[in-house]
Amino acid sequence: MDTQFVVSLIIILATFALYIGIALFNKAKETSDFYVAGRGVPPIFNGMAIGADWMSAASFIGMAGTIMLLGYDGLAYIMGWTGGYLLLTFLLAPQLRKSGRYTVPEFIGDRYDSHVARILAAICTIIISFTYSIGQLSGSGVVIGRLFEIDAKLGTIIGVVLIAFYAAFGGMKGITWTQVAQYLVLIIAYLVPVIFMSLQLTSNPLPWLSYGELVGKMGELDRELGISEYFAPFTNGTKWQFLALMFTLMAGTAGLPHVIVRFYTVSTMKAARWSGAWALLFIGLLYFSAPAYAAFSRFILMTKVAGSKIAELPAWTKSWVDTGKLQVADTNGDGILQWNELIIANDIVVMATPEIANLGLFVIGLVAAGAMAAALSTAGGLMISISSSFAHDIYYRVLRPNATEKTRLAVARWSIVVATVLAGLIALDPPGAITQIVAWAFALATGTFFPALVLGVWWKRSNAQGVIAGLLVGLTVTLSYIFAAKYGGFTILGIIDTGAGVFGAIAAFAANIIVSLLTKAPSQKIQNEVVNLRYPEQMIYKDGEVWMNDGKQ
Repeated sequence: MDTQFVVSLIIILATFALYIGIALFNKAKETSDFYVAGRGVPPIFNGMAIGADWMSAASFIGMAGTIMLLGYDGLAYIMGWTGGYLLLTFLLAPQLRKSGRYTVPEFIGDRYDSHVARILAAICTIIISFTYSIGQLSGSGVVIGRLFEIDAKLGTIIGVVLIAFYAAFGGMKGITWTQVAQYLVLIIAYLVPVIFMSLQLTSNPLPWLSYGELVGKMGELDRELGISEYFAPFTNGTKWQFLALMFTLMAGTAGLPHVIVRFYTVSTMKAARWSGAWALLFIGLLYFSAPAYAAFSRFILMTKVAGSKIAELPAWTKSWVDTGKLQVADTNGDGILQWNELIIANDIVVMATPEIANLGLFVIGLVAAGAMAAALSTAGGLMISISSSFAHDIYYRVLRPNATEKTRLAVARWSIVVATVLAGLIALDPPGAITQIVAWAFALATGTFFPALVLGVWWKRSNAQGVIAGLLVGLTVTLSYIFAAKYGGFTILGIIDTGAGVFGAIAAFAANIIVSLLTKAPSQKIQNEVVNLRYPEQMIYKDGEVWMNDGKQ
């Protein structure tokens, strides 16, 4: 048996045993455990859980590869995804925590006093989370497929079984503490290879400071090959696409239901703010490292793989060709692999780089374990989000308000199993690369929840008719643009499917504001509650003035 396979398998099985053990130890016994982990998670650990929930397969597996292939244009992903956390932490997270709800649809339903708005928000949550989960399951297929040297589709099926088990069993309480462990695994797995590559290529252990010199050398190599320079801006898309993608990812971050719900698991508004601050630190460790990872990987491929004899390519190339994610073809028949004859999917760059750079069996296994941690952690959070939207917001709050706690937990668990299987079936033949599929989920969140939540917290005049119009218009415009750009070649200012959220957000804001102004204002009670959300928990808004909760003005 292949030694690399054995080492990788042992590391992955050890981490799986850890995750399952944590889920069993923290099994959800009540609905508050299942949905919000009993609201007792300390901010620093919640920050780690947010980081794991957030740094999905798109971040761990796909982002460095996307930057490697797109160069400067790929930086929109980093700026959008990190900038979005600032928006969420300061604009929405504390206020949503003060509302005391379990889910985003529950907040929207109660804020606007509308069952229709609640159901529509739950449907939007399911669509967004389902789209996002397809990317995660596709990522797990890449990892498992490479580990067992099987087709990535079979790897996806194995990932479905794993995710369905531990997400359904532990609920939010189990997933929270599992995600803390997964964050530690994935960040160690990401930083170790990039530090080793930095030492190997520049003799400097700090990749964040050393990769700049390689970027300069790659510019020379690009000019020699006659291809677009790696650091030249807007060579893979227009300036408008860059800005639209960055906005879509920022606003989508602030509107993603499975991320927002993490802020409901802490005890206070202050803890919610600190959770966001810790999360930004933990996320930054990976995001600052991704450009270095991309630069090192591209440099190694250009200098040590391209130019080699086809017959003498290293063993790792065959393993990745077997997964269907790498193509090597001698198109000019000279027996030498040229740079333009190497077709590498951006989804495998991070996974393949430890082998390409010959970093050793342990590092290869560690990266595989980290990639699985990233895919599993986010998929688990997404499945809880889908489950809570159906089981809590639709089944309990609308269809069966008298359902027992045991029945509600059973419905929640079965909805996770069904959603995971359905998403897994689509992930067998994914409609795009991991980062592209995830960007669609962000576009949908940008066009639906971002306007609804911003206006719901910061504009007390927004009413039920306005939010319903905004959600419907935003969802329709965003979905229409994604399909028109992806399959019809339709674009405005060169903005492709991944930047669709900018049009959805504009349309949703306009629809919400116009319809709200043309219809009756919310009750004074609701308007006062909206204003109360903006003040610290020890303060309340009453009779046009701010009072302390102890009755002092």
